Amino acid sequence: MNNTIAVFAFLVVIAFLSILVIHVPRVDLVAVISITVALALWDLYTTCFAKKG
Repeated sequence: MNNTIAVFAFLVVIAFLSILVIHVPRVDLVAVISITVALALWDLYTTCFAKKG
């Protein structure tokens, strides 16, 4: 259940940031948002799906 909520929250963040990129298509903004999404994806992966040793 927690993984489902985490993935849903990640998709909501992606949707919000994609709206921003669509309406303000600047290269620097796209770069910052790409880094933000990459960090959020890494956090999602390490907290929800990585094997805990």
